[in-house]
Amino acid sequence: MGKGSKSGAHPEKALSAAFVRSVKEPGKYFDGHGLFLKVDASGAKRWVQRITIRGKRTELGLGSTSLVSLAEARETALGNRKTARQGGDPLRAKREALAVMTFEEAARKVHAINLPSWRNEKHGQQFINTLATYTFPRIGRIRVSEVTTADVLGVLQPIWLQKPETARRVRQRIGMVMKWAVANGWRQDNPAEAIAQALPKHDRTPVHRKSLPYSEVAGCIAAVQASRAGRVTKLALEFLVLTATRSGETRLATWQEIDLSKAEWTIPAERMKAKRAHRIPLAPRALEILEECRALEDGSGLVFPSTRYGRPLSDMTLSKLLKELGFAAHVHGFRTSFKTWAQERTNAPREVSELALAHGIQDKAEAAYARSDLFEKRRALMERWAGYLGQYSKNIVEFMV
Repeated sequence: MGKGSKSGAHPEKALSAAFVRSVKEPGKYFDGHGLFLKVDASGAKRWVQRITIRGKRTELGLGSTSLVSLAEARETALGNRKTARQGGDPLRAKREALAVMTFEEAARKVHAINLPSWRNEKHGQQFINTLATYTFPRIGRIRVSEVTTADVLGVLQPIWLQKPETARRVRQRIGMVMKWAVANGWRQDNPAEAIAQALPKHDRTPVHRKSLPYSEVAGCIAAVQASRAGRVTKLALEFLVLTATRSGETRLATWQEIDLSKAEWTIPAERMKAKRAHRIPLAPRALEILEECRALEDGSGLVFPSTRYGRPLSDMTLSKLLKELGFAAHVHGFRTSFKTWAQERTNAPREVSELALAHGIQDKAEAAYARSDLFEKRRALMERWAGYLGQYSKNIVEFMV
């Protein structure tokens, strides 16, 4: 029995582990339930099962003896036989199992599917880059159907407290991949949602971006203009302050968006956070900046091009300049400076300054009736803001000289 049977009757459990290890003669050695050990002339050994599936006789490969033990091969063979007797197809199940993507393959597929719907190319890159950095090295090669909560914990625990915002985004992106796997029938659960109790709570106290008091903004602009930064960088930062725009809105501005004759800048919806086109009135000083930028134009169509052709200034360029000049403020914080100035130094209605910042009306009923963008009122406000900065900036420059 321990030596197996090469032909004739096939008794159940005819082989032994010792025989499997030692046999060298080429041939087929039957064990039971259609399972047999096949030894090739080269000495390679593998498990094969002869089985009838839906009336058709076939052979299933169960793996090399170096990877699959005798006990494991018997268990698989018995399971296959039961499936076949119940009308199932173990061969199809095997093909489907092999068709399940690895986590990395599934993540890249989810990335490709969702790329057209993301706000911009940068968000799409952040999705795949964070997964490539934090998840692929650890679970990228695991079939998405086999990823466990322990695997997800192994990814998140090292960065959960050190990089909380990144960790939350990684968890959310793993969850997106898992939901897609569930939709494809490859798994029943989402392990990224099942680990909440296993991770410590984050401190979710809001951290606001640092801003300068509005009384110090003119001094900041003067310091920037007196610095050794590139001319385009200086102009971009001042233009951003004058228009109370976000960094990306200014840095990615194109000449197509600018109408100098009307003193207007229209940012298209796809570049706005709220996905609504935003008209901005340009004060005289903003127009002066644009005229100077015309002389520096490189043909790329960008108002504020970097030294690399076709590439806009980077957000880091502006942030680094402020830091080097000793200003403890974020570029985005100038919007706060403008808002505070409008509240404290003008009698402009709240909705005017909110629309200047491209903020939507929160109250849905009010928003339904508010069809005007209050453009002319905003023009008056932005001109007052430019005048305020210019008045103090002039005094500061004269003092510095």
